[in-house]
Amino acid sequence: MPAEPTHGPHRSRLRRWLRRAALGCAVVLVLVTAASFVFNAVTAGRAAPPRGLRYVQAADVRTRYETWGTAGPPVVLVHGAFESVDTWSRLAPLLAHDHRVYALDLTGDGYSERHGPYTVDHFTRQLLGFLDALHLAGPGQRPLLVGHSSGAAVVTEAALRAPHRLGGVMLLDGDALDTGAGPPPAFKHVLIEPYRTSLLRLGLGTDAVIRKVYDTQCGPACPRLDAAGLDQWRRPLRVPGAENALWSMLAAGVPGLPADHVARLARVRLPKSVVFGAEDDVFSRQTPQETARRIGAPPATLIPGARHLTMISNPEAVATALDRLTATSVAASGRLHRSAGS
Repeated sequence: MPAEPTHGPHRSRLRRWLRRAALGCAVVLVLVTAASFVFNAVTAGRAAPPRGLRYVQAADVRTRYETWGTAGPPVVLVHGAFESVDTWSRLAPLLAHDHRVYALDLTGDGYSERHGPYTVDHFTRQLLGFLDALHLAGPGQRPLLVGHSSGAAVVTEAALRAPHRLGGVMLLDGDALDTGAGPPPAFKHVLIEPYRTSLLRLGLGTDAVIRKVYDTQCGPACPRLDAAGLDQWRRPLRVPGAENALWSMLAAGVPGLPADHVARLARVRLPKSVVFGAEDDVFSRQTPQETARRIGAPPATLIPGARHLTMISNPEAVATALDRLTATSVAASGRLHRSAGS
């Protein structure tokens, strides 16, 4: 007689195990989802911006800004992604010895009004509107623009649109390119509500997470974050509207410009400078000199030992590089005036 099949009981046990596993996963999902909703409700309170901030209407954005210094050529500092005016707090006072220094929060970051779209075009219109509002456009008022990281794309676009209004451009730790950097396309499908809000708030509430990101980007030369430093990086992401703006910015990726568009800057007769941390691992080793060649600038300045936040880790070296750009700008302005008078 043929032997009785033995795989039937095994299949039955496997089906029972799969049903139990699926039920267990469903229970865990329900519990995690419920916990996420409760956590989000408990942490729903938003932080208020610090008192005493200064604002001006720049194009269509109510813009937070700060100034340092009372004399000398004007300098406008434009931060990168997830930074703010406060990112310049070590560099700006040094520049203020010989410059009138201005810094603004681009929309989506810091304490400016959250007002999309969060694109290079919109940021540039805000920046040029800021120059209008602060009357930084007339003779003797043409500022040097310093763009850090993704802010390099904003100052590049401003220089292409309005070169006659500027005294020079510095790309600091940024190549101005649209590299496609940012979360993978599946990001918005994987990190859905309520989980993404819970993860963001858990991360922001953990000092070690903020310190880790800061230390990785800034390096050993940077001051350790104390309570005030942690608040400087954390609070802008806890004010009303910040979370929605963050998700919109992450979905769009790091703002930048096509390489052929950036290369148009080489034909613009403006003093230019490229400055990078020599150990900046956000970019390749070739990026600084490639960027300088692309925009028609002198060879890039590399700051030994510095990483991606050179204005924090090495403000004196950045200030020295800006002094060189200022001297070139002043000389170019003098030649222009002599040529116009002849």
